Amino acid sequence: MIVDCHAHVFQDWHGACGHVSAAIHLKYLQKSVTRPAARAFRVRDGAEIKPTMLFRAGDNTWSGLTDVNFRVGRFGQLVFTWQGDDYYVQYMPAGMQEIVCPPELMIAQMTVAGVDHCILQAGGGYGAMNDYNAFAQHQHPRKFTGLLNMDEPIADREDTLAEVDRAVDALGLKGVYYAQDFSRHGYARNVDHPAFEPFWDKVVARALPVFIELASTPTYDRDGYVANLRALDVLLRRHPQHRFVLVMGPPVAYFGASGQWDFPRDVLAIYMRDNVLIEVMFPITWGGIWDYPYPQAQALVRGLRDTFGASKLIWGSDMPNVERFCTYRQCVDYVRRHCEFLSMAEKERILGLNAAELMGIAC
Repeated sequence: MIVDCHAHVFQDWHGACGHVSAAIHLKYLQKSVTRPAARAFRVRDGAEIKPTMLFRAGDNTWSGLTDVNFRVGRFGQLVFTWQGDDYYVQYMPAGMQEIVCPPELMIAQMTVAGVDHCILQAGGGYGAMNDYNAFAQHQHPRKFTGLLNMDEPIADREDTLAEVDRAVDALGLKGVYYAQDFSRHGYARNVDHPAFEPFWDKVVARALPVFIELASTPTYDRDGYVANLRALDVLLRRHPQHRFVLVMGPPVAYFGASGQWDFPRDVLAIYMRDNVLIEVMFPITWGGIWDYPYPQAQALVRGLRDTFGASKLIWGSDMPNVERFCTYRQCVDYVRRHCEFLSMAEKERILGLNAAELMGIAC
């Protein structure tokens, strides 16, 4: 059984997608592509650019986002205008004529790729996805397990805590997707802030696995990432029996740029915590630089296996986003077919069994 721990369904991005307004949704989207792994281009001549005009240097909060008529285009493009020229970030696959991904599209993709089940993540740019993830899960329970999401920097508010209860009790969602980037509300607090203890106590009491995507904000560098990892470690030590998935896995740019992992001792100690699983996920972040079948990624998978063991690793794709670099089948096959150093039992664990055990998915 192959289980993808990182996939998405979402409504048409021209709308609010569960947020209070389409304008708020666009803010999330603009922030997400200020430093994208995706490529960006000028419309009039196709020249590739870096989208640094989307934000003001020195301000990585929403207040630093520039007014560039940021909007949702077609063919997977997020479009904006600066100094009289139109530009776009190729954020979704070019073949996505409208940026929308209903459950039936993901099922069609899963069938071709040989993926049996997907864990549906969430998050600001995709939308406030609790109701839509629940819709997909209830319509297709053998195909989807949905995670809930909330506005993380205000997780101490009563309405945020109430949304967790609604997402579990009324909607039936099975875990938490937690984006660590606090740019909407500034960076005064982190995941370990004492005000968030009631939220984390609720998540632990309900036995909701947490898929946490660590950012390197606010500084967008190695020190920023390590500081956020240390904040997470406060939770890992406070709740040693509760399971966390490190979404996107360790950042290659900070710890694997040489082609092999080189973890500082304190970072390695956190990754080694018994309650941490590590997502194996390279095509979405490096597929614009590396070519399929990604021998560089294979070497890093080997390093993760040798360091942590297959029982700690969990494969994810970031579909449909990843198809801007490779097909869904290729995203599976760089592990399934080309990581020949993995035994069959190790592949079964990484590609499905670990995720199934974590989320209670019937094999």
